[in-house]
Amino acid sequence: MKTQQRKTSFFLTFFILFLFWVIFSGKFDSFHLSLGVISCFLVIWITSDLLLVTPDMAKFIRLFMGFTLYIPWLIWQIVLSSIHMIPIILSPEIEKKINPRIIKIKSRVRDEVGLVTFANSITLTPGTITVAANIHGDMTIHAIDDECAASLPGDMGEKIAKLFAD
Repeated sequence: MKTQQRKTSFFLTFFILFLFWVIFSGKFDSFHLSLGVISCFLVIWITSDLLLVTPDMAKFIRLFMGFTLYIPWLIWQIVLSSIHMIPIILSPEIEKKINPRIIKIKSRVRDEVGLVTFANSITLTPGTITVAANIHGDMTIHAIDDECAASLPGDMGEKIAKLFAD
């Protein structure tokens, strides 16, 4: 069974890498497509111990589809947070605008990849930085002002929890 999982993982990884190769290269002639095949096989061969091995293909597809919806939402949150930070950063009285604080939250996410995704999403959003996180869902976050602190865990935590729910 383990061998079958590795074969499935190998071909799934090859398919995803090759799909990205075709999309980003934009070349559909035989020379470029053959370079893509060779490159993808080389990358997979070199990183074979890091291949995605999942017995549950439905879970993988659900995660993949969930991330395709989550990433644009996260980018929008980064834009909104950046807009919030602009007047703070450009203010000549910045000391009056910021109220830095360390807050502790409890996340519903228990999956390791989910926790890393949540912590990285918080850090990517301007005004907040994840200082520490553990597998129990305890997170320590630095927020630059009251509005940033009040928004945690918020919608981001719910989306990640739903994405990684079993």
